Amino acid sequence: MPVIDLHTHSLCSDGALSPDALVRRAAAAGVHVLALTDHDAITGLPEAAATAAEVGLRLLPGLELSTMWRGLSVHIVGLGIDTAHAGLLEGLDRQANARGERAERIAARLEKLRLAGAWEGALALAGNVPNRISRTHFSQWLLAQGHVSSLQGAFDKYLGNGKPADVAMPWVELPEAVALIRNAGGTAVLAHPGRYSLTRTKLRLLITAFCEAGGEAMEVATATEKPDMVRYLGQLAGDNGLEASQGSDFHGPHMPWIQLGRFPALPAGCRPVWRRWFSDTDFPEQLPLLQG
Repeated sequence: MPVIDLHTHSLCSDGALSPDALVRRAAAAGVHVLALTDHDAITGLPEAAATAAEVGLRLLPGLELSTMWRGLSVHIVGLGIDTAHAGLLEGLDRQANARGERAERIAARLEKLRLAGAWEGALALAGNVPNRISRTHFSQWLLAQGHVSSLQGAFDKYLGNGKPADVAMPWVELPEAVALIRNAGGTAVLAHPGRYSLTRTKLRLLITAFCEAGGEAMEVATATEKPDMVRYLGQLAGDNGLEASQGSDFHGPHMPWIQLGRFPALPAGCRPVWRRWFSDTDFPEQLPLLQG
């Protein structure tokens, strides 16, 4: 069976590696098919595609959209997207501008807490691209400056919901995010549904809303998911007629507990989403290179 990782990040959002380095690391780890799914960004895909062609790895163009559902931040992965679609590009511009505005407000709040240099530090970590700055970059800066003892500590003390530097983000609503992906020829995938700290009733409501919006698949197996949750998500995917996806959600070597291509297997009975692009029997000899 080919190793298929459909959820990864590069430094074009909040990952630590360049797209080139990410693809090379994935190839070295034995990954056969990789989706680069940066947050609200597709700028790393051309570089990733060039390297994938060089090393013989199949690249599926993707992204991960930040959305809102009932006031909760939810992520939707888009796979197999047309990266030149005008509507998608316009939507990503709106998301990027909103992200940049939020970053400025977070930095201002940290400055008021006498944490000088927050903006400059986060900006440097984001490759000097203001609209790329995320809370992850602020957490990395806080850790590097010794203001917290861990990345999670940065959220617990400063950046998490209700904390002093928390700034609500006006992301697009879930139906609009699904529409952006599908209008661009992509497949909409509900990302890591087991991580949203929802009761099982509310999780089912989220999945129902996702399906009603036109969602087609959901992540069942991710690197940090426990076996019982993987089995439950597989059941929910089947009950709702959704295809199943999988991925590491790799962000970089600084998170050694998450490795490219390493996550639980899909439960029996799941319909793999990657069969939209190829079958198990024609891999790898007959599988065409997938590029955006």
